Formats: sequence, structure tokens, C-alpha cells
Amino acid sequence: MTQEKGKTHLFAVPNAAENAHESRDFQDVRDADEPEICPKCYGSGMEVVPGKGARQCECRKQKKHHDYLEKARIPKRYLDCHFHNYKILNPSQERAFRFASNLAINYPANERGALFMGTVGIGKTHLAVSVLKGLTERGFSCLFYEFGALLKEIQGSYNANTKTSELGVLSPIFDAEILVLDEIGASKPTEWVRDTMAHIINTRYNDKKLTIFTTNYLDERRNEREEVLEDRIGIRLRSRLYEMCKTIVIAGDDYRRNFDHVTPIGKR
Repeated sequence: MTQEKGKTHLFAVPNAAENAHESRDFQDVRDADEPEICPKCYGSGMEVVPGKGARQCECRKQKKHHDYLEKARIPKRYLDCHFHNYKILNPSQERAFRFASNLAINYPANERGALFMGTVGIGKTHLAVSVLKGLTERGFSCLFYEFGALLKEIQGSYNANTKTSELGVLSPIFDAEILVLDEIGASKPTEWVRDTMAHIINTRYNDKKLTIFTTNYLDERRNEREEVLEDRIGIRLRSRLYEMCKTIVIAGDDYRRNFDHVTPIGKR
């Protein structure tokens, strides 16, 4: 309690400094909760350019690009992949890089997709994701799926009553302007797998949708025991892919082997 001129106060009166400090704290919390306002368009989405008129603000373009990237479902592991950090170590990688970058620049003038083919760890998925990112930057709707993961989603949506898979799983696959199907042929080639793959590929083929594939399987056997892509997906689908995509064989060493490389002392 405090006393002032014979009067008793039940609560102490805070001083001005404390009030000011609390006010600043409250303001900081309020500012943190409020979204940042773009200094160019002040939240309107339209930027006024002196002497030229109004145009869509860059902030809206960035948000739209961010939304497109989220919808593309690119795995976190590949979020940093882009053309500018793709390492070219041999002529086959240079040819693949040129085709991929031209595809990202010239689409939709180029209606034919790509089939990046080669052993593991040579940058096939890196290039496929780079094309995807380049096209999202241009405003196209894109989608990434690892084929094995897609099959699991379809199986997970299987309805025992109707004997069908939920259309909600396949609709985005059919609707995407550009689709990357990573690692086709990796799943065990059962009749169901081949039927599902045929349904996806034929639907996109008929709708003239651009599709980019990657695979670890080649077209030519290097020994009698080695399986080729045709063994994994069937002769009809392999034939269809010849028409849908440019086959690009990439050679090279598995870059992941360098992860455990230790530089000897004195050689750094």
C-alpha cells in the first residue's frame, strides 16, 4: 500500500518509465503478429510505375512462385537442386544439361519430354528437378513424384468395396502441366504395377502433357544377367516413351562415393 496526503491506496501506482517499457513490449508483440506490408504496393498487389502505369507487384510474383513450388511436392533433399549448381564432369552430362535447360526455356514450344537414363548418382534427378523449378518460375504448374512412393499412395487409397483407388491420388498426376516421375522401373514389375504405369503414361500421352522420367535402367544389356528398362516396364510402354520423350543417356561415376572421401594430411 502507498499513502498520499492521508489517503490509503490499495495498489501501487506504476511509474511512467514502467508504463513506457510495457507499451514497447506490447507493440513489439503486436508488430510480430502483423504481416509485413510490401513497401512497393502496400499490400494491394499492384505496383505503380511512374510514367508507365500499374503492374503486378514483385511480391505477388514471389508468393505465386512459392505456392507453385509447394504444390510441386519436390522432396526436401532436392530443394537446393538447380541448373546453376549442377556439376558437369563429362560430355554426356553436358549434353543432358543443355537439353534440360533448353526444355525449361523453350516449353511449350517443345512438347516432347525427357527420359534421363543412367546408373545411380550421376545427376538425373538433379536435372529433372531443375527443369521443374525453371518451369515453376515461368508460372507453369508442376508436380514431382518418386514412382515407388506414388504406388504406395495408390495402394493406401485402395477401396476394398469399390475395388478402385481414390481418384484424388491420380487426378493431380493427370492434371499437372509438367510431371516428373522419378525412378520408373525401380518397383517390382508386377501386373498391377505395369497396369498402373500404363494408365498414367497413356493418359498423359493422350492429353499431350509434358512428362519427364528418370531411370537407373538402360536400353542395352552389358551382361546376360542385367535387366534393361524394357524388362521392367514392358515393350509397349517402352515404345510409348520413345515417342513421348527424348532418351538421354548419362554416364559417369556415382558422386555419392565422394561423401566418405578423406583428404590425406598434407594434400589439402
